[in-house]
Amino acid sequence: MSRSRNLMLSMMLATASLAVQAQSVQTLGTQVIVPASGEIIVPNDQVRATLMIEEQDKDKVAAASRVNQKMKQGIDIVKRQDPQAVLKSHGYFTYAIYSDETPRNAGKARQIVGWRVGQYLDVVTSNLAALPKTVAAAQGILALNGLQFGLTPESVKKQDAALIDATYKNLNERLVAIARAMGRNPGDASLETVDFEGSGNYAGSNDSMPKAMMMRAAAPVREEVAEPSFEAGESTLSMRLVGKVKFK
Repeated sequence: MSRSRNLMLSMMLATASLAVQAQSVQTLGTQVIVPASGEIIVPNDQVRATLMIEEQDKDKVAAASRVNQKMKQGIDIVKRQDPQAVLKSHGYFTYAIYSDETPRNAGKARQIVGWRVGQYLDVVTSNLAALPKTVAAAQGILALNGLQFGLTPESVKKQDAALIDATYKNLNERLVAIARAMGRNPGDASLETVDFEGSGNYAGSNDSMPKAMMMRAAAPVREEVAEPSFEAGESTLSMRLVGKVKFK
C-alpha cells in the first residue's frame, strides 16, 4: 500500500473516531441558556410636531414682542384646528448678534448690532387626518421644525400580549433547534426559568417614538400655505427574554 493511501486511511479513521466521540457526549442533566426575541410592526397613530418662531431686530424688546405675539397667534390657530392636541412651549432663547468688524482677540468688547429671539412649540396629537390642515394653518405664522411619528401609550399596551406571544414562540423555536443539534428529543427539555428582561422593555426610546429628523426653517411670512403631505409610517416593538432549559 502506498504512502499516500496510508495517510488517507489514517485521516478517515481519525475523522470516524472524532464522530463517534462527538456522538457519545452525554447531555443528561445539561442546562442550556436560551436567549430569544420577538417583534411586531404596528402602524403609527400619534405625531409630535415641533413648531417655532424666530425674529431678529436691533431692538431686543421689539424682537421679543414680535415672538411673543406670533407664538400666541400660532397657539390659538393650533387649538382651533385641533382641540384634542396637547401643546407644550419650550426653548425660549435670546441671543446677541455681534459685529464682525471687531476681532475676538483685539482686546476690545465686541459690539452688539442686533438680537435674535425665538421659541418652540410641541404639538402632540393622534388626529393624523387633520395634521396637514393643522400644520398648514400654523405655518402662516410659525415654521415647522420637525416631526416625530410614533405610537400612543394605549396602542403600546394593547400590543403587549401579541409581543409576549411572539417572543415566547421564538424561544420554543430556538429550543427545538438546539435540542435537535444536541441529538435530543425536544420533549426531554424542561423549561426551568423564563426571564423577561424588563417586561415591556421595547427597543428604542421610552416614549416609543423614533428620533425626529430636525429641519431648520426661517421665520415665515404670514400668508396662506399649501397643505403639506405626511406619511405616518410604522413602529417596531421588540422584546427579549432568556430561558433556562434542563435536559432530562
